Amino acid sequence: MAMFAATGLVVKIVLIVLLYFSVVSWGIIFFKLLQVSRANGASERFLEFFWKAKRFDAIGSQLDRFDNSPLAVLFQEGYGEWKKLLEKVEEKSEPNSISTDLAGIDNIARALRRATTKEITRLEKYLTFLATTGATAPFIGLFGTVWGIMSAFEKIGQSGSASLAVVAPGIAEALIATAIGLVAAIPAVMGYNHFQHKIKVLISEMDSFSTEFLNIVQRNFSGR
Repeated sequence: MAMFAATGLVVKIVLIVLLYFSVVSWGIIFFKLLQVSRANGASERFLEFFWKAKRFDAIGSQLDRFDNSPLAVLFQEGYGEWKKLLEKVEEKSEPNSISTDLAGIDNIARALRRATTKEITRLEKYLTFLATTGATAPFIGLFGTVWGIMSAFEKIGQSGSASLAVVAPGIAEALIATAIGLVAAIPAVMGYNHFQHKIKVLISEMDSFSTEFLNIVQRNFSGR
């Protein structure tokens, strides 16, 4: 705090900006840890229940147990289109109409893609801030350091002395900005990479689930 108080106005502003980036980044990291952990746990439970239940209506009645699962959202959207398709087939004079089946399956596939995109957007929310912090915080800190060193040399010139006692305090104060920039950037980069990996795994699970869901629908109509 004493070193912060001794820095110039520009370096103070830089340090405050970096502190803001750091605090917000840590808030996002903790929030994402909770969100992604819940999504993974709920998705595992949902998949287990999905393959055990085997009936769409039984699964649909229990979706409130898996509020945090992206797969449950996909099922909800696909199941909604599935019920619409069944209603259309039953209303047709020819229940086994191929055109109706194909159009309905296309609608289910589009609903699954929409739900996947929506869930990806939700899971990736705020990660841009972590990426921005990781990319810009070191440079903001470097700017503060360069400005502080310029001010230190200006003071050296005014004092007419280049002794270590005169030079060291100004340089040390200037380097604080670089140190704080790294403190803000390193956790942000690590958090961003960690969550990107976890979200890619969830995306892969969503793609696999969508494929399996469509296969079940197609087999059902083939049976009909």
